[in-house]
Amino acid sequence: MRIGLHVGNFQWPGSPANLSEKLVEIAQMADAAGFYSLTVMDHLFQLGEQYGEIHGPWTDPMLEGYSTIAYLAAKTQYLKLGLLVTCGFLRPPGLLIKTVSTLDVLSGGRAMLGIGAGWFEEEVLGLGIPLPETWRERFERLEETLQIAHHMWKGNTEPFRGKYYQLANPINMPRPVSRPHPLIIIGGSGEKKTLRLVAQYADAGNLVVGSPCADESFGVMARKEESYAEWLDHIRQYTRRKLNVLQQHCEACGRSYGEIEKSVVTYIKVGADGMSSGEVLQLCHDFAELGFQYVIFVILNCHDIEPLAMLGRSVIPAVG
Repeated sequence: MRIGLHVGNFQWPGSPANLSEKLVEIAQMADAAGFYSLTVMDHLFQLGEQYGEIHGPWTDPMLEGYSTIAYLAAKTQYLKLGLLVTCGFLRPPGLLIKTVSTLDVLSGGRAMLGIGAGWFEEEVLGLGIPLPETWRERFERLEETLQIAHHMWKGNTEPFRGKYYQLANPINMPRPVSRPHPLIIIGGSGEKKTLRLVAQYADAGNLVVGSPCADESFGVMARKEESYAEWLDHIRQYTRRKLNVLQQHCEACGRSYGEIEKSVVTYIKVGADGMSSGEVLQLCHDFAELGFQYVIFVILNCHDIEPLAMLGRSVIPAVG
């Protein structure tokens, strides 16, 4: 099993004055501890207080994602780096694929393309970025972006002519170091559109399942069930349905279901006021039994650094 770290909140003690220093410390500890990946959000505003302490008000610090992971690539050695997930309409697809390719080359093959349809209207309207008028258009643009990714990463320089995007000469040199291309991971659980796109274009799919912790700090992501066992049963039913739908889409498009890596995001605290290493290890085993090969943790107290070291000592070697 692979273990990833997702950082979605930069509002820790001393921020924003120590933002760069602390983020590098987090990344370098995750690198040393054996985490497979580090991801950040593709947002321009923080998400809002309805999410609890894991996300603050719109005015809290938020870093542009690709600048952030490019900076962290120069500060780390082993971590895969990406956005979980790129908003499909924020950047022209040709520029997006060139950006990920550049990161992959300069990091020695450590880039990932996490991508989704996009949803946070307040930030794009706030900064004057064109917003597709309908959800249908957002998903059509996402599919064309995925087609362009495969087109360019195959080294195909023939023109691409889609409904929304036209690339007259999609040269992409140097090509990525990763073979056959950087990992494409699509985030979302929509059964008609998103999971079909996972089956047709992605190397991995990602589901979000909230937190096993009954902790108000996690806001809407906190566990609502009385016990961990009840929460796990709820997650089992939810993920079984989603993975069954994904398998059906794979069969419909002639893709092997086993080719697609299944990943999951969950929210935890680690340490004295959170989960023990044994509890995190049990959670990983439970996710493995549900069919997941890649668990991505949002660790609310990751800025304390010791939670990352603890997982590196007691969890990552055991599940790897």
